[in-house]
Amino acid sequence: MLRKKIDEMLDCYSDKELEEIYWAIHYYHNAFLFRKNLQDKGISLSEYDDPQEIMDLWDNTFAHQISEAVKKSIYYEQFRWHIFSYEKQSCMKNDEARKAFDFVEKNEVFIMYQKSPTVLLCKNAQQLVSTDFDSEQDVYVFDTDATWTYVHTHEEMCGPYFYQVKSK
Repeated sequence: MLRKKIDEMLDCYSDKELEEIYWAIHYYHNAFLFRKNLQDKGISLSEYDDPQEIMDLWDNTFAHQISEAVKKSIYYEQFRWHIFSYEKQSCMKNDEARKAFDFVEKNEVFIMYQKSPTVLLCKNAQQLVSTDFDSEQDVYVFDTDATWTYVHTHEEMCGPYFYQVKSK
């Protein structure tokens, strides 16, 4: 019944408008598949109540030693991961980063996105692996103790990156 109503609504749109609708549905479908994949692994997902607190935690832990002038020069506000791509913070890259993430201990982790105010808290996250994030863009994953971070970007030639705090 609902599909029939959707089909009836879609019949009135031009091909150009349908393309826009397709890409919107595509976005939501990928988000659904991403969350479903994690839930199928037994990972519980919930939205964190204070996302700004977690974004500040990432900034203050992984980019605190980088001056505001340098951050401005590398467009940090546009993409936090520029600290790695501009080599202002040493880190593991590519396959080395994937392997490090795959083997690091992951009990509870945060997942945050560059362009979204939503932060997810993942519990029972031991089964998370780097390939889980291959369809995600500009995503930052880090443990709740902020001892490491894994970053998957939207740029094929940039990342992924893995950084571990030397001593915490």
